[in-house]
Amino acid sequence: MVWAQQTVEKIVTETQYLLYLPKAYKVDTLKKWPLLLFLHGSGESGYDINKVKAHGPPQLIEQGKSFPFIVVSPQSDVGSGWDIDQLYKLLQLVKKNYRADPERIYATGLSMGGFGTWALALKYPDEFAAIAPVCGGGDTTNAWKIRNIPVWCFHGALDDVVPLSSDAHMINAVSRWNPNVRFTIYPDKKHNSWDTTYNSSDSLYHWLLSHKKFSYQEIPVRITALKRYEGWYLGPDGDTVHMVVPNNRLTAIVGKDTVPLFTAGENLFFLRRDRAMDIRFAIDKNGVGSFWFLGDRKLLYRKIKKRN
Repeated sequence: MVWAQQTVEKIVTETQYLLYLPKAYKVDTLKKWPLLLFLHGSGESGYDINKVKAHGPPQLIEQGKSFPFIVVSPQSDVGSGWDIDQLYKLLQLVKKNYRADPERIYATGLSMGGFGTWALALKYPDEFAAIAPVCGGGDTTNAWKIRNIPVWCFHGALDDVVPLSSDAHMINAVSRWNPNVRFTIYPDKKHNSWDTTYNSSDSLYHWLLSHKKFSYQEIPVRITALKRYEGWYLGPDGDTVHMVVPNNRLTAIVGKDTVPLFTAGENLFFLRRDRAMDIRFAIDKNGVGSFWFLGDRKLLYRKIKKRN
């Protein structure tokens, strides 16, 4: 019997993109620069990279405008949506090859690019210092994932292509977790809300530059506050967590693992300063405690009676 042979093959995916470097980039060879990722709309998809210059920052750069960012403007080969993982790979490549400041990476996009901006931040929330989606929308069920990313969203009230409700629902969902959210609605604009957003002033660009990537800050908290959270908690998968306070630090015991929690507030704790991963406690009116673990998933743990 002759067995079929398997060979190792590789698929290489290419992404065309426009790259803009600030005028002073080559002058100061040590300086790290903010990076702005711009995602176009469906009409600029295809294989003609010059189409990406039709709107937004690429258009302004073509017209001679200077930006204090590295500006990366990729082109999607299809008009049905952005490949989020491919965008992430492109971002890592640019960060590796150019002097981008990892604390000041921003994303913005219009229409299909607005959807792409939301989706990219939702999947890779640790990447961005701020985002600015324009006439897009996103997955409201995962809005909690961008609780630490400042958002400024723009939409035309008369939009007859992507309804205003698409972004409005997203903004409402994000606002439940994130206090740093702005929503600009143009009362007289239809789908093209991007010209006013990108071209009329530099307010958006100044706003982006005012933000650096979020990191948790540890603060001192009274031991009596920490003691409130001692006890056993039951998770949605039937797993248990034992909260204790040895050496004046709230600590989670999960199976054989002991995990110290760092205090960012009386009811907010983090595991790593640079990761969007935290634990948020609450005590209801009946005195029953619970906490949300917000990491790759959103998990609710409820306090149970202490084991014998």
